[in-house]
Amino acid sequence: MRVTDAEITFAETLAELAGAAIRPYFRRSHGLEAKEDASPVTLADRAAEQAMRAAIEARFPDDAIIGEEYGVREGRSGRAWVLDPIDGTRAFISGRPIFGTLIALVAEGWPVLGVIDQPILRERWTGVIGRPTLFNGTPASTRRCPELSRALLATTSPALFGDNQLHAFEHLDAAVMSTVLGGDCYNYACVASGWLDIVVEDGLKLHDFAALVPVVEGAGGRMCDWAGDPLTADSIGEVVAAGDPARIEDILEALACRGH
Repeated sequence: MRVTDAEITFAETLAELAGAAIRPYFRRSHGLEAKEDASPVTLADRAAEQAMRAAIEARFPDDAIIGEEYGVREGRSGRAWVLDPIDGTRAFISGRPIFGTLIALVAEGWPVLGVIDQPILRERWTGVIGRPTLFNGTPASTRRCPELSRALLATTSPALFGDNQLHAFEHLDAAVMSTVLGGDCYNYACVASGWLDIVVEDGLKLHDFAALVPVVEGAGGRMCDWAGDPLTADSIGEVVAAGDPARIEDILEALACRGH
C-alpha cells in the first residue's frame, strides 16, 4: 500500500492532538488508576486516545481503530489505525519525559506508517515504508555496529520477560558492551537516530510495536521477531530492533539459547 502525503500529515495531526491532551497532566495531578492487568492508566492516556479516535472516525470512517485504552473499532477498508496514547505510563507518572505517543497505520496486517511522538520534549520520529524516517523534519539514521561486543543494548525491564526469554536476554546482555534499562518506545527512537544499537523485548502487543517498525527501518535499521521473521499484526510480541542489520544474526544467535 502506498501511503499518501495527506495520510502522513494526518498521522502527525493525531500526534498534535494527543500531545495537547497529555501536556496539561504532566507532573501534575493525573488521576492514576490500575487497570485489570495491574498496569497503570491516567486521565492523560484516556484523553489522548479519545482525541485521536474522534479524529480518525471523522476522517476515515471505514478504517479500523485499535487502541490500548478503548479497544477495537472494526473497519471495512483492510486498514487499521493502531494507537498507544502513552507508551511508558510509568515514566509519565514519575515525571520522566521518556514516554511517547505511538501512532501506526497498518494495512492488511503490515505496519506501513509509524509515529513516535514525545510531547514534552517535542520530539517526533515519522516513518513510512519506502521513505526515509524523519526526526523533527530532518532525516534520521541508525549507526553501524561492527560487532556485538561494542553494542549498546536497551530494554524496558527484565521483569517483563518470561522465564525462558529472560534467560535468552541475559545471554545477549553478557555479549554486548553495555545495557540500558527503561525507556519503552523512546529506546526505538534512539535506535533510529543512532544513539542506541539494539532493543530487545518480550510480551509486546500490536499497539506497542506497530509504529516502531516503519520508524526504525526507514532510518536504516531492521526489526523482526526472535525467529527473524517480520513483525505483523499476527506476531506474538517478541521484538528485536537493530540499528545495523548486519548484527541481526548475532542477536538472534544469542537469543536462541533460551531455556538452555
